[in-house]
Amino acid sequence: MKNIILDVDTGIDDALALAYAVHSPELNILGVTTTFGNTSVSEATRNTLQLLQLLGAENIPVFHGVEETFTGRKPAEKTTWIHGENGLGNAQLPPARKQVENMKAHDFLISTVHSYPNDITIITTANQGNLARAIQKDPEIVHLVEDVILMGGAVTVQGNTTPYAEANIYHDPEAAKFTFQSGIPMTLVGLDVTLKTLLKRSTLDDWRKKDTLLSHFLANMCEFYMDAYAERNSNLNGCALHDPLAVGVAIDSSFVKMKTMSVHVITEGKEKGQTVGKDNEDGNMKVCMDVDVQRFVDHFLSRVCLDS
Repeated sequence: MKNIILDVDTGIDDALALAYAVHSPELNILGVTTTFGNTSVSEATRNTLQLLQLLGAENIPVFHGVEETFTGRKPAEKTTWIHGENGLGNAQLPPARKQVENMKAHDFLISTVHSYPNDITIITTANQGNLARAIQKDPEIVHLVEDVILMGGAVTVQGNTTPYAEANIYHDPEAAKFTFQSGIPMTLVGLDVTLKTLLKRSTLDDWRKKDTLLSHFLANMCEFYMDAYAERNSNLNGCALHDPLAVGVAIDSSFVKMKTMSVHVITEGKEKGQTVGKDNEDGNMKVCMDVDVQRFVDHFLSRVCLDS
């Protein structure tokens, strides 16, 4: 089993990634840290606690991050048009019985990395604020993490928040710049590969036929997401599996083909949040360039909606 921490801003695709991870026996989830982006920190924390409860995994501790960017700015508005008012496509879950932990997210990252030296992978499907604060407070952890698998960036394609920037990087580009330059091992699962994946709308009917609380929740949540995508692209009969692919890479890295590159983040001007890559065998990260789409999607579908 691979020891992991999930770092999320639990909106719809984070929720899919969490369900996929919980149902994957290859992964030992030591904790979940939350941040802003798709939602506020408090909403991401609430959504995570509620979802883990639905998944029968409320024993996994949840730690909340700081409600400001790495440089102390107020976060941008949450993306209600694609994730709904509650971050979960307005699909409802019962209130969580368990409370969030008292320890801050970045302190949990530091503590856990030291408890599992060179035996922990951080899967981050949100902005880089929690990880950046952890490295800033304890730089030693960059030598103790096996890998950081990051859903973020767009090295060879356009962004999805601006023509230049992918959302997770755009939400806190200074944090991303800091982590990219820190020397911590990183694998970038960006729009270069996630946009090639597709969760088909027809899958929602299959989930509803399962007739479980989880299957109905996932179907209702993803229907909102797909409708939002359809408003921008009427030819797209489904939605991309952005965050789940990061979990998939942690489970089986052969889902993707990677290239070692030097990647840096632009933090100012109209190109703010852009991830600029250059081929370099001694570069600072592995960048996913292609994905075995059908094999990954089949694997994801075989697990995400399992009964708890």
